[in-house]
Amino acid sequence: MPAADLAPASTTIHSLFAPATVGGLKLRNRFAMAPMTRAFSPNAVPGPDVAAYYRKRAAGGVGLIITEGTFVPHAAASNNGNIPNFHGDPSLEGWRKVADAVHAEGAAIIPQLWHVGLLPKREVEGISAAKGGTHEVSPSGYAGASQRVGDPMSIADIEAVIDAFGTAAASALDLGFDGIEIHGAHGYLIDQFLWAATNQRDDDYGGSLVKRSRFAADVVRECRRRTRPDFPIGFRFSQWKQQDYGARLASNPEELGMVLEPLVDAGVDVFHCSQRRYWQAEFDGSDMSLSGWTKKITGKPTIVVGSVGLERDMSAAGFAPDAVSAAADLDRLIEMFARDEFDLVAVGRAMIGNPDWCKLVERGEWNQAIAYSASFLGTLG
Repeated sequence: MPAADLAPASTTIHSLFAPATVGGLKLRNRFAMAPMTRAFSPNAVPGPDVAAYYRKRAAGGVGLIITEGTFVPHAAASNNGNIPNFHGDPSLEGWRKVADAVHAEGAAIIPQLWHVGLLPKREVEGISAAKGGTHEVSPSGYAGASQRVGDPMSIADIEAVIDAFGTAAASALDLGFDGIEIHGAHGYLIDQFLWAATNQRDDDYGGSLVKRSRFAADVVRECRRRTRPDFPIGFRFSQWKQQDYGARLASNPEELGMVLEPLVDAGVDVFHCSQRRYWQAEFDGSDMSLSGWTKKITGKPTIVVGSVGLERDMSAAGFAPDAVSAAADLDRLIEMFARDEFDLVAVGRAMIGNPDWCKLVERGEWNQAIAYSASFLGTLG
């Protein structure tokens, strides 16, 4: 996939509202709705309220919607029965209606395909149905560097998960989605293979940075095989983990290249670079962000994300901090776009309380945006 259109020489906030083309996917602007787990899908089926939730954001002017994480068809993928599956007739039919609703408002939509791997079970309604009778899987049985709580995945286990991602990708194509995003961030299963603390294997899936990237690359390759050459595949990754906010996959640009280049070879079209603070410099000696380094190293389009439009970044409590919109933050975003550090920008919490956030920004009325509050998480509005 060729890189998206470059930033105009004279960059303003309106430059981010120009149409963009990322490979074969044409977007009406460069704003994306970031994936945010909402857990409003009883029995793992997205209902009419979920379709209405996404439709409101599409009507609010966003160019691309990346759905909340949705579980691939593997018995141990889910740890929450209220988060939607991306398999089974009821769930897939629900997702078809979501995609149709978003398309009706002129936006594109891709599902974020997810497997939690070895994470603590969430004490929520529906969890026993989601995990009962299955074994959790992880590369080495480690929840952290010294927390061994299970057994390593066998090669058969690995192949089964790879197949599950491929099956979900094929379903996305069949349902009319515009591409997929593979969740390889935040300490979930694919990231558990990438991270040295949780991948202590001594076979071809562990050891060096390149070997630790093999599982992710095999997932990407299978998703490409089960779809089309022009079907966009995004990959979300992060340095930080929910198990360890100070964790790092790579300590310098050379190491980052070792992580990402196998994924490019496998077929990733766009990298979604998750930072708690999107503007933060990633490596010593440069003020370039993770998205900027990723674009420079891989030559692929990137999506920048992390506290966009807010005065406070995400804390260890996840979405929890209340935060107001900050106009100065958008100036910083424009500066980074002018330096060609990213192609698309994903907005999360600011869109929970403001489905029309993009239109407010386009009109220069972002100071009218409703301040984000953790209380918004209690409803799906």
